Amino acid sequence: MVTLVTGAGGFVGRRLVDRLVAAGHSLVALDANVAALPDHPAIRKVAGNLADGAVLDAAVGNGVDAVVHLAAVPGGAAEENPRLSREVNIDAALELYARVAATSRHARVVFSSTIAVFGDPLPVAGVDDHTPLAPRMIYGAHKAMMETALANLSRRGEVDAISLRLPGIIARPKGPSGMRSAFLSDAFHSLAAGEAFTSPVSPGGHTWVMSVDQCVSNLVHALGIDTATLPTTRAVTLPALNISMADYLGAILQATGADPSLVRYAPDPGIEAGFGAYPTLNTPLADRLGFRHDGSAQAFVDNVFAALRRG
Repeated sequence: MVTLVTGAGGFVGRRLVDRLVAAGHSLVALDANVAALPDHPAIRKVAGNLADGAVLDAAVGNGVDAVVHLAAVPGGAAEENPRLSREVNIDAALELYARVAATSRHARVVFSSTIAVFGDPLPVAGVDDHTPLAPRMIYGAHKAMMETALANLSRRGEVDAISLRLPGIIARPKGPSGMRSAFLSDAFHSLAAGEAFTSPVSPGGHTWVMSVDQCVSNLVHALGIDTATLPTTRAVTLPALNISMADYLGAILQATGADPSLVRYAPDPGIEAGFGAYPTLNTPLADRLGFRHDGSAQAFVDNVFAALRRG
């Protein structure tokens, strides 16, 4: 099975590549920077920009059996540069899907969508499989557009797609990421190093999170499910750990043995509204299909630190 992974050199992509190689896949790994990927006979690296037609030709010209599309301009960066977001998150993605449809036979496409498609503020009553999409941020709007495009291509028999709406995936590498949710990852890096951490979300603020290893498990699972059981939207909201900031930071403190005095709270109204006001989440479709979250705060933190130790 030949699987194309876009964004293969990124935070989730590198771990997905490792998992798929271990499972026996032959990979086409596309990223602007493939230097972080291992040299392996099962991996064909394609270095370049997703928006470059020649790069897409090199990636899918010989056909692929499946695509996991991770590459994107993320939330904060999309707000700062809407034109770039449109070029990458819409135009390049549509061109990718068109070329896959033209060169491959009903290829499985797993699209990394986002809970940002629901907009903010989220419904106080909670989010479930029937919550309408109402994105406010450019990133969420562009992801919602791609969900619609893939559902249409699937109905036409050109690809066999599933869109996974991901929560916050933790813990991203230390440093600028272009994501307003970066503080959730920074908490792990700071407290593990014995450094002070200031939370922009109050202790009682709730967020939805998933470890990178659990995210990869869900992406791999999506490659093999029976899509005949999917709704016409072809979209699945993944289950996520719904956790208060106090419990989130408390679990990290317990795992690291860091001094609780290192944590302080300075709520930022904008960040609190966007990342600390998450209601209940009910995902019966994802549960029935076999998608999972980390299970508990303890398991989540253990999974995150295990991934950080592997690098």
